[in-house]
Amino acid sequence: MPYVPIRHKVADYLKWKRVFDAHGATRKAGGSKGGRLFRSADKPKEILILLRWGNLRRARRFLKSADLRKAMKRAGVKDRPDVYFLQERARPTA
Repeated sequence: MPYVPIRHKVADYLKWKRVFDAHGATRKAGGSKGGRLFRSADKPKEILILLRWGNLRRARRFLKSADLRKAMKRAGVKDRPDVYFLQERARPTA
C-alpha cells in the first residue's frame, strides 16, 4: 500500500485544520484512503500528514493538482512541503 508523508509549517493551526478537513472529500475522490495527522510537540505550527493511497499514480496526480495548491494557500501553509512517496514493505512488531 502506498503512503505519502507530507511535512509543512502553517501560520495558524486552527485555520489550516478547517481547510484540511473541508478538503477531505476531494482527497477521497483523488484516491486517498485516509491516514493520520500529527502536530509537532515542540513546534506546534509544524504538521505531518501521513496519507494512504490506493496507488502511487493517483497520489502523484493529486499532489501535483492546482486544487491542492489553492487549498494549501487558503489554509496558510508557510513553506514548501516535504513530500515522500513510499511503498510499505513490512510491519515490524517492535
